[in-house]
Amino acid sequence: MCSLPDLKRDPFYRQLTGLVFPIMIQFFMLALVSATDAVMLGMVDQESLSSVSLAGQVQFVLNLFISGIATGTGIIAAQYWGKQDTGAIERVIPVALRANLICGALFTLSAFAAPRLLMLIFTDEPALVALGADYLRAVSLSYLLCAISQIYLVVLKNTGAAALSSRISSCTVLLNILLNAILIFGLLGLPALGVVGAAYATAISRAVELVWSAAATQKRRLVLVRWGWLGRRDKALAGDFWRYTRPVLAAALVWGIAFTLYSVIMGHMGTNAVTANSIVSIAKSLLSCLIRGLGGGAGIMIGNLLGAGQLERAREYGGRLTRLAILVGCLSGGTLMLLSPLIVRGIGYGETVSRYLQGMLLFCGVNMAFQAVNHVVLDGIFCAGGDSRFDMVGNIGAMWCFSVPLGFLAAFWLKLPVLAVFCIVNMDEIVKIPAVYLHYKKYIWVRNITRQEDEV
Repeated sequence: MCSLPDLKRDPFYRQLTGLVFPIMIQFFMLALVSATDAVMLGMVDQESLSSVSLAGQVQFVLNLFISGIATGTGIIAAQYWGKQDTGAIERVIPVALRANLICGALFTLSAFAAPRLLMLIFTDEPALVALGADYLRAVSLSYLLCAISQIYLVVLKNTGAAALSSRISSCTVLLNILLNAILIFGLLGLPALGVVGAAYATAISRAVELVWSAAATQKRRLVLVRWGWLGRRDKALAGDFWRYTRPVLAAALVWGIAFTLYSVIMGHMGTNAVTANSIVSIAKSLLSCLIRGLGGGAGIMIGNLLGAGQLERAREYGGRLTRLAILVGCLSGGTLMLLSPLIVRGIGYGETVSRYLQGMLLFCGVNMAFQAVNHVVLDGIFCAGGDSRFDMVGNIGAMWCFSVPLGFLAAFWLKLPVLAVFCIVNMDEIVKIPAVYLHYKKYIWVRNITRQEDEV
């Protein structure tokens, strides 16, 4: 094992630290918004907490599209940045921007025009549907703003400004938290708006994030988002973009729709199950931020090396990152398990919720070690080399052939207890591991996918 001085001199750890911690902080701050939403709305009442948690599934589904497009953009940007070809990155960005504009606009219109219909997908309890519909209509504009700002942030993150991207996201999250307190509880002489106040806080924060990230990108002038190129068709690079983005997008949708169905299953098992599941999701998000940071850093680092033609070093770093993922997953999961009694004691929703919560937290603690490996290898290392199709195949097998059908069977036919159903629908990370290991050892991901200048 390396000593601390060795870690400081090792270029692997120096570069990884500069990538992982900004991305980790960014994910932590995003999770912190959900946590503070839960705390503040839980102080209003249990229905407010549960309704916003379920309404948040709409943003979750949108994020699947946005993150798929952003990952595809990152694959291209990281490799061309390693090659120091900024012109190719600028010609790819309009392709991604068009896709996100369409997705963001569709979700904004749907949430504004038919919020009750969207809520009925997740629950049939009238109180949750009514509150969730109010939230969706108020938050709807933020979907379009988020779709645009994420393009700017992914450009910054993949072109040497991961710390700046993290700073923008973190500061707007702090703004969101402050506005949550003011608008939910009616501070500073304003009316108490409850769930609608949480929605307005999100929309305002997204607007600030978009303006700031656009200004920061323009100020750096290294890679620009050129709106005037939205109508251009760069056939070669657009083809490359969609070749590597379609499998990522499909994998995200396959995973995300299945994950949403998990919420549908839990949502029809009663308010106590929904509340416990919501709290577990927030705790898991807060404690998995290091895993997310490691996966994001792995993708950028491996992509830069592959784009620069350093294939052997990329292969070496891939092995080191995978071993590090196992360590980080065990530490994160162990921390969640150690903190579980404190989390349970801090929640005042009665014995049933506490019992559900304790069991769910312990299972998630075990599951996080597997999640870490899958996230770093599938979403980081494989995608960096354009090997993104395997993630889709793995999600279909683990989720749609295992967790989803068994979850519905357990909940609605066998009528198993809540904790048994929760464990069944969350076993997909464990089921995937053997196939991920075997595919990694084929080293299909070790390849340079950039084009020569005369080809673009």
